[in-house]
Amino acid sequence: MPRFARVSSGVEQPPKRPIDEAFLSVGLAIPSVMLPSPGADYTRWAVVACDQYTSEPQYWERVDRFVGRAPSTLRLILPECYLGADDQARREERILASMEELLERGALTERAPALVLVKRSTPRAQARWGIVASIDLERYDYSPGAKSLVRASEGTIVERLPPRMSVRRRAPIELPHIMVLYDDPGQTVAQPLIEAAESLPSLYDFDLMMGGGHLSGYEVSSGDLLERTAAALTRLADPARFRERHGAGSDVLLFAVGDGNHSLAAARAVWEETKRSARASALHPARFALVELTNLHDPGLIFEPIHRVVFGAGGELREALGASSRFRVGGALDFAALAREVRDPGAQGRFGVVGADSCRLAQANGPGLTVGTLQSFLDEFLSGHPRARIDYIHGEEVVERICRAGDSVGFLLPPIDKGEIFRAVVRDGVLPRKTFSMGEANEKRFYVEARRIR
Repeated sequence: MPRFARVSSGVEQPPKRPIDEAFLSVGLAIPSVMLPSPGADYTRWAVVACDQYTSEPQYWERVDRFVGRAPSTLRLILPECYLGADDQARREERILASMEELLERGALTERAPALVLVKRSTPRAQARWGIVASIDLERYDYSPGAKSLVRASEGTIVERLPPRMSVRRRAPIELPHIMVLYDDPGQTVAQPLIEAAESLPSLYDFDLMMGGGHLSGYEVSSGDLLERTAAALTRLADPARFRERHGAGSDVLLFAVGDGNHSLAAARAVWEETKRSARASALHPARFALVELTNLHDPGLIFEPIHRVVFGAGGELREALGASSRFRVGGALDFAALAREVRDPGAQGRFGVVGADSCRLAQANGPGLTVGTLQSFLDEFLSGHPRARIDYIHGEEVVERICRAGDSVGFLLPPIDKGEIFRAVVRDGVLPRKTFSMGEANEKRFYVEARRIR
């Protein structure tokens, strides 16, 4: 746990150890992670990010049956498919009680400060590498137009923060599903760690549940490797180099939040509360949030579009879509042909409209990202149809399955070039919310490490 000395401003100052100062200068801290004590079944311990399978409660029911009574992060998170449910408050209380129970019986072991090098394999990628670190919430801003070192890549819906804040402000520990991107085409940050992986202490090595692939973690505590990592990040954050790539006047964007931005935004909001509190102690772990840093240029990082499904207003929505001057809706296609047309990299502005009995190819008129034009239309439609609701879906086949089963309309979105993410955020500010997904649902981050925040 990072130690701080109290100062009159109420913001605690970091220790003066050179390596800690080096990481803090790039918005990071070296965490003391907590892992299950020896003998734990990691396959049952680790579950996928809570914001996945939001329209498929049956997925989480299968996970519950698989986990059984074994210690599991399933008991420490609130899957978002249950947000707004009648028993949400009871679920939150059970989460907090489960955290306290794990700590009381010593089921989690806190390790000495170190980074964690993570290797993830999935059904589509042989290896995707990441680095688990603590990000400094003082350097993060999710506001549109932010110029901070750490920024959101997509729009933040502030109405989604209270449930996350409710748990975090009372929780003794945090578990990260947040993935933060950095733009390192030369592979200067992670590659020295990857090359040293076989000589690093192994923290875990196991198969993930539910087709999630395989996960390995390595402890990075060597002074030499930590110094090389900090130096590489410092070079990426050099203002002159950054402006050379992104244009004069560009404020340095070192980290863009790829997954879990609402959880990070909630952590920032809780930190602001803690910072203002008269009860704030000389230790402030709440200033930081545990994340996985991932290079935008990692070959194993596959970007996917996030599709939309609107429930409860099928006929009215299709009518409004056809009447809008923002779109042209074409003739019927079978689903497979529609998906191919939308994925065509040479086609601009295309998206698919999926219903229970027909699929149609649509074209967005005018400039700008297709997802932004469509999302603006859907926001306006939903504001006038309060009984309708929208969900954001990973995977084409899930959209087809949901829409074939009821009064809903699905929208297949085209892929986005991941190489454009940083340039777009620097140039335009945050992208439209739910613009992209870092992989399919089963490729998302699984909860493994924990960290004390109280």
